[in-house]
Amino acid sequence: MRPTSLDEVAGQGHLLRPGSPLVTLANPEAAARAATSVILWGPPGTGKTTLAQAIARSSGRRFVELSAVTAGVKDVREVMQEALTQRDLYGQSTILFLDEIHRFTKAQQDALLPGVENGWVVLIAATTENPSFSVISPLLSRSLLLTLKPLTDDDLRLLIDRALVDARGLAGAVALTDEARDALVRLSSGDARRALTALEAAASFAEPADDEAEPAGDEAEPAGDEAEPAEGGSEPPRITPEHVAQAVDRALLRYDRQGDEHYDVISAFIKSIRGSDVDAAMHYLARMIEAGEDPRFIARRLIISAAEDIGLADPQALGIAVAAADAVQLIGMPEGRIPLAEATAYLATTAKSNAAYLAINAAIADVRAGGFGRVPVHLRDAHYPGAKRLGHGRGYVYPHDSEIGVSPQQYLPDELRGRRYYEPTSHGQERDVQARLEKIRRILAGER
Repeated sequence: MRPTSLDEVAGQGHLLRPGSPLVTLANPEAAARAATSVILWGPPGTGKTTLAQAIARSSGRRFVELSAVTAGVKDVREVMQEALTQRDLYGQSTILFLDEIHRFTKAQQDALLPGVENGWVVLIAATTENPSFSVISPLLSRSLLLTLKPLTDDDLRLLIDRALVDARGLAGAVALTDEARDALVRLSSGDARRALTALEAAASFAEPADDEAEPAGDEAEPAGDEAEPAEGGSEPPRITPEHVAQAVDRALLRYDRQGDEHYDVISAFIKSIRGSDVDAAMHYLARMIEAGEDPRFIARRLIISAAEDIGLADPQALGIAVAAADAVQLIGMPEGRIPLAEATAYLATTAKSNAAYLAINAAIADVRAGGFGRVPVHLRDAHYPGAKRLGHGRGYVYPHDSEIGVSPQQYLPDELRGRRYYEPTSHGQERDVQARLEKIRRILAGER
């Protein structure tokens, strides 16, 4: 079912407008002057290979395909040499399609540069990872970066319906209920390859078994008004949602531990905890677990969340997050998902405060801006020889000598006297801290 021309491509309309680089590359009349290399970046099953092959067929160029999984520098150099020969002897240009370019090392990518820079080949490289991190800068600067989007539900419905009737697909051998079509679309997660694979598998469940065929001869039911249509006009078997469920047991989970989804999902996870939406937090936790994310990474993020977003509103949160991290280390997965879920639920539902987080940020900002002075003399270390002669420690008041454990005394440098960094909220246990801190600050200032 792979399209043979750009006209058959479903989706990616933003890349296939008239005059766009890909359309120009596919135009036979423009083939001589359109030699721009492109890098196609997008999720699996969105048409990267399809676009490359359709461009090659439409433009009349020679097409060579390499996979970064199996190809090496030697293979790349051989392709470049052959492309140069084809150009010089026969005037034929070559499209080199390189799948999964992010798997190429820097040395392997360097081998592509002469052919791309000199126009020996038109490189169409495909990657599922952000090229800014996985493709060398010289190659990026010589190529157009085009981003593919996951296919929409309408795109997938078009592909499924086309595959049902096309001779290259199921050729009308089966039909499809609307509910089954919706199930296939939902389970495909914008991936055309996934949709077609699931359709093919579901079709095998819909085909009647040989022993279920209608009886023939003397055992056949008599013809009449209610008789089944003749074989030539019989209805094809229909794919139902039950057939889809048999063929596909779970939705495609789009997640790349080194790519954008890794950062997007963990970001949504932390923001859901911060926003106290425990159900959303559990959803994103499940996505990471099912995708094989390192549970230690999840645990570290929970520890950060407990300190940054909960703080003293619930001091127990940090201990629970650390305990979950220890538990995961001890018991491993899949049981480790349980303490991770417990910590996630606790953090999402407890009181929140980022006052400590804001306090350290404000203090660091002052220090970086030069907002610091000498440590007050009475707070300086007085234990080394000669310190007392310098006055270090003189006038220091030992707080434990006070009945209330707090003595009027200056702790900040003179330049920052009166500066406040920590401002507790009225959330959770920090409400008690707020009242206590106001009294402490009055005592320290000698106001009592």
